[in-house]
Amino acid sequence: MRVDILTLFLEMFRGPLNESLLKKAQEKGLLSLNLVALRNFTADKHKTADDTPYGGGAGMVMKANVVVAGIISSKEKAESRKSKVESRTILLCPTGKVLTQAKVNELANYKHLTLICGHYEGIDERIRGYVDEEISIGDYVLTGGEIPALVLIDAVARQLPGVVKEADSVANDSFYKGLLDYPSYTKPEEFEGHKVPEVLLSGHHEEIKRWRRKMTLKLTLEKRPELLAKIELNKEDRKMLEEICRSM
Repeated sequence: MRVDILTLFLEMFRGPLNESLLKKAQEKGLLSLNLVALRNFTADKHKTADDTPYGGGAGMVMKANVVVAGIISSKEKAESRKSKVESRTILLCPTGKVLTQAKVNELANYKHLTLICGHYEGIDERIRGYVDEEISIGDYVLTGGEIPALVLIDAVARQLPGVVKEADSVANDSFYKGLLDYPSYTKPEEFEGHKVPEVLLSGHHEEIKRWRRKMTLKLTLEKRPELLAKIELNKEDRKMLEEICRSM
């Protein structure tokens, strides 16, 4: 997958994109992350990418012609590498739909993503015709779209085959199947009086599997009960939920 990141602030990405799984994914050739400086598409000697808003008001607005030139350049470069590329252009902004695991899974199927990072008071509204969709990472205000872009990249990269060494680790992630993940333990066996659950030491794989599923349902019921209404529970799941409710 190729991801082009259109931004005014390249340095916000250099550290995070070159650490951990994202670094390994790039080294393996599974992921190509390209920082695109929007100021390169300006026409004046001062490289002005923003201006005051029409109608007055506080702050500055990013110029439509600058951002659109960046979008077009990104698409042209991606298509030059492959005659028919599966591409998606995404604006990271508060008005977008909130990012979910289902959306992450969908985006992981594309060969090329163009991520547009807004800043200041936003981007000239006239870029909307060049954008496929808008995505937000939550109902709160951030300085710009750079951090949301990092969140999206990290989430999508995990779904690319070969990025995470253990495929089961991805499949068991919280929210991958609509529920929270079960609790995990490692050595030492006892820490400050708290012991690892006996079932995890038993070596009985079926019992461990059942315990983990039950803990997944229990944690989801306790912390995010609304998620249970969104998935299809089988007979065994319903039985375990009944046991959980009786013990609460």
